[in-house]
Amino acid sequence: MTDAGRGEGATARRRIPLLLAVAGAAYALDLGSKLAVVAGLENRAPVELIGSWLELRVMRNAGAAFGIGEALTIVLTLVATTVAVVIVRLARKLYSAPWALALGLLLGGALGNLTDRLFRSPGDFQGAVVDFISVRGFSVMNLADWAIFCGGVLIVAYSFLGWELDGTGREAGRKSAEAV
Repeated sequence: MTDAGRGEGATARRRIPLLLAVAGAAYALDLGSKLAVVAGLENRAPVELIGSWLELRVMRNAGAAFGIGEALTIVLTLVATTVAVVIVRLARKLYSAPWALALGLLLGGALGNLTDRLFRSPGDFQGAVVDFISVRGFSVMNLADWAIFCGGVLIVAYSFLGWELDGTGREAGRKSAEAV
């Protein structure tokens, strides 16, 4: 596909640096927050932020969201690894800044939780993820979970809108296909 077919004219370029910057920021925020809460809050009473509705409460989660699948920690590790590999492979087709943002959030979040699974006890791909943002009656999560959620919502929205990784939209993609 030519640069003009990407919907950005001759200035079209891959958005790999943006993808890596967003992923790096999401990963660094997640890792830094986990290190801080484990050092300062683990084995202590929860810290109320908005009454008991929103608290900082350190918990270890061997499963997925809502503690589901605690016996599947190795599978969850493999899923996170697969997500990271797929995103890296998709990067060669990435010319869309919005998609770079969404995939960067997803990659940074996946790597954040993957780091816990690889390096936190008991180790051997079975480490428990550090969760600390407690929303009463809902869940206890971390910044990686929020990055994954936000990235996922954006991916669904972009897919629904017909936006493509190469920067084209549904209509622009049809017109360039007809021109060939």
